[in-house]
Order: sequence, then structure tokens, then C-alpha cells
Amino acid sequence: TVIDVGINRIERDGKTVLVGDVDFDSAVKAAGAITPVPGGVGPMTIACLLANTLTACCRANGLMEPEGLTA
Repeated sequence: TVIDVGINRIERDGKTVLVGDVDFDSAVKAAGAITPVPGGVGPMTIACLLANTLTACCRANGLMEPEGLTA
């Protein structure tokens, strides 16, 4: 399994497109599964960053952390 979390903008056919760090066409031949870019793990990455930011804020200010925010 390949989880591609990278995001890069490249020029292709005169347009800017988003691609990952992994060479999708090569990796898909060997990997059992691969995440696409865009449309892969981006929303999960944002959710985890937001949860970590809230946790850090609570800890820095002596506040109780919300239950169930992190595993």
C-alpha cells in the first residue's frame, strides 16, 4: 500500500495540475493499493492538524481537552 501525502503543482498541457510525490503510473503496478492525488488523504491530514492544534492550545492554556478528539 502506498499512501501519497505529497502535493505539487505542475504544468501539463498548458494547465496547472496537482500531483503527488509518488510516480502513480509506476507505483500502481507494484502496489496493492495507492491513494490518488488529489482526492486522497488531504481531508484526513487537515482534520488531524486541526485536532492537534486544538490539543496544543488546550495544553498551553491549562484547559481540559475535549473527550474523543484524539485516539
